[in-house]
Amino acid sequence: MNQNHLFQSVKEIIIQSRQKVFRMVNSTLLETYWRIGQLIVEDEQQGNQKAVYGKSTLKNLANELTFEFGKGFDERNLNNMRAFYSAFPIWNALRTNLSWTHYRLLSRIDSKEKRNYYLNESITSNWNSRTLQRQINTLNFERVLKHKKENEPETIQNLIKDPCIFEFLGINQDYKINESKIEQALLDHLQTFLLEFGKGFAFVARQQHIVTDTSDFFIDLVFYNYILKCFVIIDLKTKELSHQDIGQIDMYVRMYDDLKKGKDDNPTIGILLCSEKDETIVKYSVLNDSNNLFASKYLLYLPKKEDLKALIDNDRLRFNLNKDNN
Repeated sequence: MNQNHLFQSVKEIIIQSRQKVFRMVNSTLLETYWRIGQLIVEDEQQGNQKAVYGKSTLKNLANELTFEFGKGFDERNLNNMRAFYSAFPIWNALRTNLSWTHYRLLSRIDSKEKRNYYLNESITSNWNSRTLQRQINTLNFERVLKHKKENEPETIQNLIKDPCIFEFLGINQDYKINESKIEQALLDHLQTFLLEFGKGFAFVARQQHIVTDTSDFFIDLVFYNYILKCFVIIDLKTKELSHQDIGQIDMYVRMYDDLKKGKDDNPTIGILLCSEKDETIVKYSVLNDSNNLFASKYLLYLPKKEDLKALIDNDRLRFNLNKDNN
């Protein structure tokens, strides 16, 4: 065994050992906090009024525990433990590969459906706690076009969001910018972009050259989604969406299916990322009837949570009204 091979082998053993220790420590910490939360909730349910409990019993408990064990058991953290148990009352159902910080954030979410969504995404997409916090703050759940039901196959609607939020690009929203600069910024922040865009996307090309018998075309961005097993082409627009833009993405999708799609690939999907989206144009275009063409708005800034929620609600309301009127 040469020196380098010996080093790599020993290094791998140490890494595996540390990971094992971390998992054990994390699991023990979660169980400790969960059991403390359980005791607090059960004691609270024995007839104590919640308001009185929160002001006296919990505060006294925090003081005693802090005196005995030091930091980590102040009133705020005990409240977090109580919320942790209340949100996840079945210990055997917990996923111990998530950290206490993950569960502290998840426990603050009132809706069980949303809580499970963020929990599952944290695991499948390997979100660290910082990423989870951003996804909650940017209403990731609400921005997904359609949520997957149990035993339902993945579709592009389950993966992409509207609007997309690209505040990480660092582009001033008031600054006049063209598609090329946004393309480059997205590629410069590719990992963050793919995390924001959805699961299963792998970068293929920028400004991909497509040659037909009579013309040359350049597609802004091309990705492959290994979950859906299809190419996804993206056309960026810095101006309001037009019928010409929709016609162009429709043509690109048809060309890509004809010239690039493999026999084992599913039909290509086209997405128009635009700064402004007119729902009337969407309604009276091929976007309304196609399962492979979509328009999604993007924001170059991170709006306030209430403003983002209003934007999403208004967009979904217009979409549903248009759908009902068809």
